[in-house]
Amino acid sequence: MDIYRYGSADAPIVLIQPVDEHDLSLMDQEADLIGVGQTRDIGLIAIKVDDWNRDLSPWAASAVFGNQAFGGGAQETLMEIKRLCDDPEKKYYIGGYSLAGLFALWAVTETDIFAGAAAASPSVWFSGFTAYLDRHDIRTGSVYLSLGDKEEKTRNQVMACVGEQIKKTYSIIRGKGVNCILEWNKGNHFMDSEKRTARAFEWVLGSDA
Repeated sequence: MDIYRYGSADAPIVLIQPVDEHDLSLMDQEADLIGVGQTRDIGLIAIKVDDWNRDLSPWAASAVFGNQAFGGGAQETLMEIKRLCDDPEKKYYIGGYSLAGLFALWAVTETDIFAGAAAASPSVWFSGFTAYLDRHDIRTGSVYLSLGDKEEKTRNQVMACVGEQIKKTYSIIRGKGVNCILEWNKGNHFMDSEKRTARAFEWVLGSDA
């Protein structure tokens, strides 16, 4: 995994986001939208994972598009991320888009080191995830959820359930007494990912102020 840093290394607030090549190409815009290193003393760490489906999936699962299955490597990725959260004086937030958003939701069931989770268009269609979430504590104070209003309009039968599953995810998290919001964006899954992720981080930062 490669590490990319935005803003001050000494910032008291650090946002952590797993990314792929596409996300990485938009990180400057996302950082600007959040005000990283400009209007706000916030650091942003983008972690480029080696294999998206392997490194961010909490357990192994069959492929739902193409022939690339999910490898269940999230535990190893979380261990690497936790090594970056080594200053007890700082606040760390985890977030991401798509499967990285799902990873953020899963991560806050595994550790309490994150002050909030920012999950933009998370892949909550992932096999068994809402059932898993229902059985585990959410170990953070704030969770942001969003989804595009056209994301469930797909021929892929697994992904077509994402609207139902995001509502279920929201209900589960709220039911555990966690501060949570679900916002709907216009468009499909491939629109404005940097703006949606920036909004996600903005909300958890504001809710924790």
